[in-house]
Amino acid sequence: MNEKKLIDELEKDHREIIKTFNDIVQVGISSVEGQKKLVEVKKILLSHLQKEDKYLYPELLKAGENDQVLKSTLDTFAADMEDITKHALSFFDKYESGGKGIEFAKDFGVLFSKLSIRIRREEAVLYELYKKLHI
Repeated sequence: MNEKKLIDELEKDHREIIKTFNDIVQVGISSVEGQKKLVEVKKILLSHLQKEDKYLYPELLKAGENDQVLKSTLDTFAADMEDITKHALSFFDKYESGGKGIEFAKDFGVLFSKLSIRIRREEAVLYELYKKLHI
């Protein structure tokens, strides 16, 4: 997969993830549609992570072997992703049958915030580093 196509696909995934989370808020997590959207966003997220693992990170990690700053940046992103993945899987397990009330709102807000921040950081930092490898 070429560099431009990969970054375009990953950014499209990001938009779909954010849109689907917003859709869940609109229709309500406890609704049938909300439950479908929750399953949908989980699938999109897992597919997105697989693409990054298969196409993005191998090249970045290889370049990081000879660039200590890049390696350090990648290590930071990896640790952050472990935290987000743990939160996401816990959230999906806990609410796959629905959720409501303050606890759900808090958990949803935390996950949505973590994912939103991560998406912005990936696009601003990781994807730009990846593009530089192909200049």
